Amino acid sequence: MLTHLLNYVFPNIFETSPHIMNAVTEAIEGMRVSLGPGVILLYLMEGLFHPAKRVRQTYWRLYNMVYVGNQDSLVSFYPPLQNDPPLNSYDRNELYTLL
Repeated sequence: MLTHLLNYVFPNIFETSPHIMNAVTEAIEGMRVSLGPGVILLYLMEGLFHPAKRVRQTYWRLYNMVYVGNQDSLVSFYPPLQNDPPLNSYDRNELYTLL
């Protein structure tokens, strides 16, 4: 039921009125606490690298809010990346061991 409520709240993230911006931010913060940060991250991933600057700013502001609240819980929801053998390894062995 909370996911359906989030579907109604989330399109209002681009409102410019300060009262509505605060209400939407607080609603998303409440959904982060009740649904978990992974659900909110999935909603935010689509706009983090959008071509429009205004869209990116809004999504990154919300992402930073989620990141500050649940840094450790977000690790399991990040998408897997391909390794770059000579330079970097992006494996999360501890997470795969727990799962």
